[in-house]
Amino acid sequence: MNVRADLADQMVALLPRLRRFAASLTRRPQEVDDLVQSTVERALSRVDQWRPDTRLDSWMFRILQNLWIDQMRAAKPHADLSAAESLPGVDGRVQTEAHLALGETRQAVAALPEDQRAVVMLVLVEGFAYREAADILDIPIGTVMSRLSRARQALEARLAEPAKGAVGHDHA
Repeated sequence: MNVRADLADQMVALLPRLRRFAASLTRRPQEVDDLVQSTVERALSRVDQWRPDTRLDSWMFRILQNLWIDQMRAAKPHADLSAAESLPGVDGRVQTEAHLALGETRQAVAALPEDQRAVVMLVLVEGFAYREAADILDIPIGTVMSRLSRARQALEARLAEPAKGAVGHDHA
């Protein structure tokens, strides 16, 4: 029973990361919790399939990814881009600029094709190694590297656009 309780504690600790990944896939806040709940339910119902010598987070991220793919096959994808939660902190110029930059970055990531967005979230946000991301997404490691490279180029190009327009606007 101790091992099972420890496993449940580890799953609970993963919930914020699973929510973040689910949010990046669904792009619809109202679907995030349902996807995470389905992921946990599936993991609990198939806990006998998890091998203790493997990473629990990789296993659960893969379950989430597979559930999302199943949902996408069953329904038409939605293109709704919703605002995510705001940054906590005191209102001020630095916080406002950070909030705006974060919003631009979220929009840029949301505009990526789904396959690139998933790789960005797993590698750059969640910190998975390329091999782990490849295993979660069930794709070759070279595909992970290629998608990540294209995503970085697209993000850099998109995020550089507003800066170009702001160059000549000096207030004296």
